[in-house]
Amino acid sequence: MMPRGWMLALAIMGAATTVAAQDLRSPSADQYVPRLGDIMSAAQTRHQKLWLAAKAQNWDLAAFELSQLKASLVEAALLYSGIPVSNVTTLEPSLQATSDAIAAKDGRKFAKALGDLTEGCNACHRSMGRSFVVMKVPSDPQPFANQLFPPQARP
Repeated sequence: MMPRGWMLALAIMGAATTVAAQDLRSPSADQYVPRLGDIMSAAQTRHQKLWLAAKAQNWDLAAFELSQLKASLVEAALLYSGIPVSNVTTLEPSLQATSDAIAAKDGRKFAKALGDLTEGCNACHRSMGRSFVVMKVPSDPQPFANQLFPPQARP
């Protein structure tokens, strides 16, 4: 993918995410580059914490966790060129809706936006041949309550 495409993706992800991404440099041979699975595990944890914060109506924490989730997505896109730009940019409407719901302190809008964001994650997983990784909106505070573990029927 052309660097211009990645820059477009960063611009669409928002100013807060762009600031977080500015600290990322192209890794040299002696730099540690996190595995994609590690970045996505961090994103999964942030997804769960985002839900928990909103459920507790800790909107400041929810906003922080959303910014951290966005940073994880940008990091994955920057470090792994096999992720299509469209997979990142198509999440922007649901990320913005989630941000708007947090700013409005609106639990109902937040629930819908997080559901849309979660489906966007699953659509990305399917497009990358990882349909066995299925996220869900958490239903309880237990660790990994935001993932389905039984095998899913193949489409």
